Amino acid sequence: MTLKVGLFSSALANLHKTFHVECSVFTTAFNPFSCVVDDDINIARQALLKQDLLEQGLIFIEGIGRHPSGNWPGEPSLLVLGVPLKAAKNLGTRYEQNAVIWNGLDAVPQLMLLR
Repeated sequence: MTLKVGLFSSALANLHKTFHVECSVFTTAFNPFSCVVDDDINIARQALLKQDLLEQGLIFIEGIGRHPSGNWPGEPSLLVLGVPLKAAKNLGTRYEQNAVIWNGLDAVPQLMLLR
C-alpha cells in the first residue's frame, strides 16, 4: 500500500475496517528532527519505538517512509493502527520527529507538523 498525503486510500480504509479502527498514524524513530544519524542509532531508536507500541498493545505494520521529492532517504516506518490524533502527535514528539502522517475516518493521510 502506498499512502499519499491528501489522497484517499481505499487500501487504508479497508485496513481500518478489517482491524475495527477509525484512525492510524505512520511514523518512525529514524533521524530525529531530520538530522541524519548513524544506522546503529536509528536501528536502536526504531527498536525502542516498536517495544513502546507493543507494551501499549498496539498493532503496527512495517513500511518505508519516502518523501515524494526523493531528496531524502527512505526510512523504516510503522503504520500504527487505532491511534487518535493527540496520541499520534505525542508519539511523534516523543521520538523527536518533525511530523507524522495521521489517517482519520476518511482514509485521507494528513501531514501533521509537530514543531
